[in-house]
Amino acid sequence: MLVPFSELPENARVWVYQANRSFSTDELIEITRKVDDFITSWTAHGADLKAGYEIQYKRFIVLAIDRSFNDASGCSIDASVRFIQQLEKEYDVDLMDKMNVSFKSGEFVAYKNLIDFKKMVKTRAVSEKTIVFNNLVNDIAEYKNNWEVPITESWHNRFLK
Repeated sequence: MLVPFSELPENARVWVYQANRSFSTDELIEITRKVDDFITSWTAHGADLKAGYEIQYKRFIVLAIDRSFNDASGCSIDASVRFIQQLEKEYDVDLMDKMNVSFKSGEFVAYKNLIDFKKMVKTRAVSEKTIVFNNLVNDIAEYKNNWEVPITESWHNRFLK
């Protein structure tokens, strides 16, 4: 059951998938339709899931499920992973690699592999104030408050030492 992302409760579970590049306008139109279709038919053991999504910065796909309605099961989570993997193939994009870092460089969202990002911290190409995307958030409350944060407030802060 597709619902607007804004109508999901603060404790709704989230999954953030970051792309290694920005999607084009045409791709965003297609992806939006595909995500709509997927969520509309997404179930857990045959029971509807109350879910929504948003696409941020032409690069992040954020899925969310209202756990108080019906929680995701292993099979439904597997289905969402297969869906994301299909998007990867169709658009020749990486959405699943958690060993990459997205961060703001002015208003631009940059994307680097972890090794290159560590080098940028070491050479001070990024600072303690650089905004990073913490894609490990678990629910909408964390997503709203701890997704876009300075390096010092994220798991990325270990690279500052």
